[in-house]
Amino acid sequence: MKEYVNLNVNNGIGVIEFFHPQSNSLPNKILKELDNIITLAGQDDSIKVIILQSGGNRTFCAGASFDELMAIDNESDGKEFFSGFANVINAARKCPKFIIGRVQGKAVGGGVGLASATDYCFATQYSSIKLSELAIGIGPFVVGPSIERKIGVSAFSQLTINATKWHSAKWSKEKSLFSEVYETIEAMDREIFILAKKLSESNPDSMRGLKKIMWEGTDHWDELLIDRAAMSGKWVLSDFTKGTLKKLK
Repeated sequence: MKEYVNLNVNNGIGVIEFFHPQSNSLPNKILKELDNIITLAGQDDSIKVIILQSGGNRTFCAGASFDELMAIDNESDGKEFFSGFANVINAARKCPKFIIGRVQGKAVGGGVGLASATDYCFATQYSSIKLSELAIGIGPFVVGPSIERKIGVSAFSQLTINATKWHSAKWSKEKSLFSEVYETIEAMDREIFILAKKLSESNPDSMRGLKKIMWEGTDHWDELLIDRAAMSGKWVLSDFTKGTLKKLK
């Protein structure tokens, strides 16, 4: 299958789904489309609540596109690539609608950042996570503020420092990244539909006000996350990172 980002609207519920054949990784093209579609969905009065999900039944999101990381050869291109993650997180943050996350499987790096940018995140027992950035010589600089906001400094530090360790869905729920965890995708989807339907029938003005309160103190992220993208764009060019990427190729 080819990569895609789709938006489907039904009875006030907008479902944004992305897919990439390489374990739902996030090349720049998909990041730009996600940024655009989240923004448009937030402006669409027919949409009362948004569900953010990926295609397939296994991996939720493998994070940054390995091929595009390998191809970065200057700081400007590096900043532009990592700015894609910044823009998606900021689009989710500024979207006036609640965003429900649907995490059906493993999430790595930017995929964890994507999950943390949702307002209420469902997952299955198979949804283990890791932040692998330090292992290749960079760090989760761009997604860090969003993840830290959800799980706190201590848990974020655990994920960041032990960059090759998978943390279970149970651990993620205990740390408040995931709101609910289910044994099967079917059970998770039933509960997602129940919550989305309730929200679609709720007062949109009240939900808009609540979302603004929930994200209070993050107005500076427009600048912060782009500055972090520049940091990642610089360190992805280091000899250490380039050498590690070649070994993993």
